[in-house]
Amino acid sequence: MIDPADLPTPPLRNDLRLSEAAPGSSGEPTWVIQDTVVNRFYRIGWLEFECLLRWEQTPRQICQQVSEQTSLRPDPAQILGLRQFLEQHQLVLPDSAAVSRLQSKSEGNQWLTWRWWLHHYLFFRVPLVRPQRPLQRLAGSLDWLFQPLTGWLVLALSLLGILLVLHQWDTFTSAVVDSFSAAGLVSFALALIVAKTLHEMGHALVATRLGLRVAHVGIAFVVLWPMLYTDTGESWKLRSARQRLAIAAAGITTELALAGLATLGWALCEPGTLRNALLYLATTSWILSLALNASPFMRFDGYFILSDLLDFPNLHERSSAQARTFLRRRLLGLQEDWPETFPLRQRRLLIIFAFMTWLYRLLLFLGIAIAVYLLFFKALGIFLFIVEIAWFVVMPVWRELKYWWGARNQVPAKHKLMIWGALFGVLLLLALPWHTQVHGDGVARAERQLRVFSPYPAVLRDIHPRGSVAEGDALVTLDEPDIIARMRSNEASIRSYQARLTGLMADPSGLALQSATQQRLQVQQEEIIAARSEVARLTLKAPFAGQWQDVNPEWQEGQWIGSREPLGILIDPSSWQVDAYVAQDEAHRLRSGAKVRFYSRGQPRPLHGKVIAVASARASQLAHPMLASRFGGPLSTTEGSRELAPSSSLFHVLIQLEQAPPTGQESLGDVQIEGTRRSLLAEGLTYMAAVFLRESGF
Repeated sequence: MIDPADLPTPPLRNDLRLSEAAPGSSGEPTWVIQDTVVNRFYRIGWLEFECLLRWEQTPRQICQQVSEQTSLRPDPAQILGLRQFLEQHQLVLPDSAAVSRLQSKSEGNQWLTWRWWLHHYLFFRVPLVRPQRPLQRLAGSLDWLFQPLTGWLVLALSLLGILLVLHQWDTFTSAVVDSFSAAGLVSFALALIVAKTLHEMGHALVATRLGLRVAHVGIAFVVLWPMLYTDTGESWKLRSARQRLAIAAAGITTELALAGLATLGWALCEPGTLRNALLYLATTSWILSLALNASPFMRFDGYFILSDLLDFPNLHERSSAQARTFLRRRLLGLQEDWPETFPLRQRRLLIIFAFMTWLYRLLLFLGIAIAVYLLFFKALGIFLFIVEIAWFVVMPVWRELKYWWGARNQVPAKHKLMIWGALFGVLLLLALPWHTQVHGDGVARAERQLRVFSPYPAVLRDIHPRGSVAEGDALVTLDEPDIIARMRSNEASIRSYQARLTGLMADPSGLALQSATQQRLQVQQEEIIAARSEVARLTLKAPFAGQWQDVNPEWQEGQWIGSREPLGILIDPSSWQVDAYVAQDEAHRLRSGAKVRFYSRGQPRPLHGKVIAVASARASQLAHPMLASRFGGPLSTTEGSRELAPSSSLFHVLIQLEQAPPTGQESLGDVQIEGTRRSLLAEGLTYMAAVFLRESGF
């Protein structure tokens, strides 16, 4: 059998371009191979360059010539690896077998296969325009935009806009909350289109000013989500890392400038359509620029900016390779060579960056999978959810585990024992029932309390000052002038009817009117009794001894008081309870008598107590407004309703405290309740089974 090192290498394609690039981070020379058909660029080092100069010979001959004519000492395996790389990216002329394979692929109905649909569902591009000529004309007319003075002016105006918005922050946040509607979502989408169009225009204009060709602009679909993109692959032709950084940062810079100017415009505009449009532009640009595009953990602008700053191409792939080797060496004890040689500190930073990237992508892909599930009808949503998780999460982990399994015979016995022991320990921790806590939110209140209201609109005559009161003490004394006037009128009528009766009794002819006059007198007497009863209600007395609180110090004698306005609250400070709310999934773990710790806001020490009762049905309304998010509380409530109905399933838990809060007043706080023992593994399996049963009905 012929050794591959003795077979000549295939010739390179004639349409490839090889140009010198900027030196590497350590000063070594680099070159760039340009594939003019697909406009892709491949960066190579000194060894690869010397090999390409002597290509179309056997790997042994190439090694011998490079060793004789340069200070490099390659081996045939490196040449074979370079050949495999060139063949993989179709940079060499295909032989007859390769041509046959390409022909069979092109003639077949690839779009009828599930693999084709899976790949193009996850990611595909649609080029739309070739904008080189319009970009050249536009770049010339916008030369003023790239002057330092313009940049400083935009920065100053943006800072001014931020300061003005901070002065009216409540109005700004209220406007943002009110914009979450059907019409608002459409407006956000339009603002997103504008911002992203200008974002990509920034990339294209900077690349054009630096003498590069923008091959095309189009739309990329990532899991069916449309995203504009600009082909600036020719930036690898630039020898200056600073120029490549300018192209990579142009999109974020443009979007941040748009956000800053839109913020200033919103602060200066009067309420209306223009102000709403500027609000949408500002919010979408700020959020997407800082939260998404600036992230270096996905291949967005932040990643390319970081790569250019560090002059470290293929940062994700190279750091991931370092992290995989680190895990294999540490966990499995494999004596693998590092993929690349780096100083110890740089290697550690690359490994940490790879771990952060994996975690970020895991959370992002899980979020995308859930969003895909919710956006489509149930059957398709479940299928696409499984595809997302399998492709982006399960398959990378499976490939690495498969590699570990293949190298199991090389793992030292000590590491095998440690791995099996760790797996057994984790399984034991998951399977054993643990004594865990149930967390909730609640309000501590006096067990006996009375909010005092006026029975009807009346005039304030006297109100008891805040402090201790005894049972029967007058808390509030009110007056109603109409009732007093009616009583005086009734008293005058009674005297009149009494005098008339005296005259009728002396007159024998008045016997017929005597009975009617007595009935009128009785009516007047009953009305005055009712009036006196109403007057008695205007003196509000304490039904029990306690603390009189929450009295408005601005009330004065003679002020009218409405019937819905609380005058104060009387509490019995000897006994306190907590109205707490816990999630539906946690309510079944609570029992009467369970120990409780209540952490009042602003107090370092907890209050102890026990559970009295757990509601058997979900709460339809919150008992205290301070719990609702619309009043700054921790629990979200249904929008558009005056009632405080929680938006999620919550159960009410009544708790008896052993002591009163230090402040002696109602207080919001966090509740920790001792729940029944549970196994995390059993809980997880139960939850998965419940989800399966719930979602299995299409």
